[in-house]
Amino acid sequence: MPSNDARILLQAAVPTAAVGAIAAVVGGVVAGGEGAVGAVVATVVVILFMGIGLYVLQRTAKSLPHLFQAMGLMLYTAQILLLFMFVAAFKDTTLFHPKAFAFTLVAATLAWIGCQALAQMKAKILYVEPDSSKGDKPEKTGHSS
Repeated sequence: MPSNDARILLQAAVPTAAVGAIAAVVGGVVAGGEGAVGAVVATVVVILFMGIGLYVLQRTAKSLPHLFQAMGLMLYTAQILLLFMFVAAFKDTTLFHPKAFAFTLVAATLAWIGCQALAQMKAKILYVEPDSSKGDKPEKTGHSS
């Protein structure tokens, strides 16, 4: 993973983990051990889903740049649907507190998206790659007199 991609991943994952840690403490205070476990599971799910999504999106941008925007929209839609499926699948679980899980899932997802957007804005990534193979001379494209 190039340095910009790793930096963006780090700038999104660390604040998300911090939100998850705060949610685990709040979940532990409000709902006991099950609340803390639910918050930790939700944080891990968000970091894995969003991290894998960022990796797939960066690979797509490098190999198929013409599909980047469509892939990004499809990827975020799929991630949100998968997160809803996780909430639906674990809504009646006894392994952890479902409400702490759901609230942490939403908070961690919002933290990831916000921090990733902020990191992308600060990254100063070229969206057009300069072509150095043609040399320094500009091509004649118009009518010359």
